Amino acid sequence: MKVRYTVGKGEYRRMTSAELREAFLVDLFEDGALNLLYCEVERAIIGAAVPTDTPLALEADRELAADFFCERREAGVLNIGGHGIVSVDGTDYVVEHLDVLYIGRGSKEVWFASEDAGQPARFHLVSYPAHTAYPTALARNADANKIELGTAEDSNRRTINQYIHENGIRSCQLTMGFTVLEPGSVWNTMPCHTHERRTEIYMYFGLDEESTVFHFMGPGDETRHMAVSNEQAVLSPMWSIHSGCGTRAYAFCWAMGGENQRFDDMDSIAIEELR
Repeated sequence: MKVRYTVGKGEYRRMTSAELREAFLVDLFEDGALNLLYCEVERAIIGAAVPTDTPLALEADRELAADFFCERREAGVLNIGGHGIVSVDGTDYVVEHLDVLYIGRGSKEVWFASEDAGQPARFHLVSYPAHTAYPTALARNADANKIELGTAEDSNRRTINQYIHENGIRSCQLTMGFTVLEPGSVWNTMPCHTHERRTEIYMYFGLDEESTVFHFMGPGDETRHMAVSNEQAVLSPMWSIHSGCGTRAYAFCWAMGGENQRFDDMDSIAIEELR
């Protein structure tokens, strides 16, 4: 498991583009592999599993000092690929494209598999420590709480799909879902905000090889951008905005952990205050 350590606001202001990418950009998807990254902030773990011919096991590396991955953790899994199967303690969950599986604390054996190795599942995983156990649960895309926002005039018509949240799948501290922009819309999360009580992880998907998203980060008075490609993620600390503009419409998975699970717990920053 790779490890990333905290970068503060003071250090951030002096960083080059290459240093920002090394600290905040995550690229884990690899055919036939399960890759994990441990983030010091909130003790978050982000992962990607792309099983092909052989199932992939979610195991506890030495960084967790645990007998199994979910001994003290919960996890959310979004499938952005072909139909897949996630086995949790002997129970198989068929996780189709854009379904989300919540894996509760105490789950001992977790395996990822694809129904068709030629069109493998592509599992995006986010995990946080959990002090309370909730049952493993599967939500279909049709079951998500869908919220339509934005306008064509502002280039940000989008649909938010909420899965793991206060009124959906119950969890200890994890909230998770994804947002899809309509064709012709490219801006997400504008006006922007920070979460002083939570960290957030953005994973962009639905882009072709010739497209990119410019992800904006940093305090509102000192913003930077990173060019982000398909299936890359950005770690967003509590002091940073998280907003983006793409060369075409796209989707992104958002996941948060911290003090609370209120989706609307945001510290808004007016557009005229951005620098």
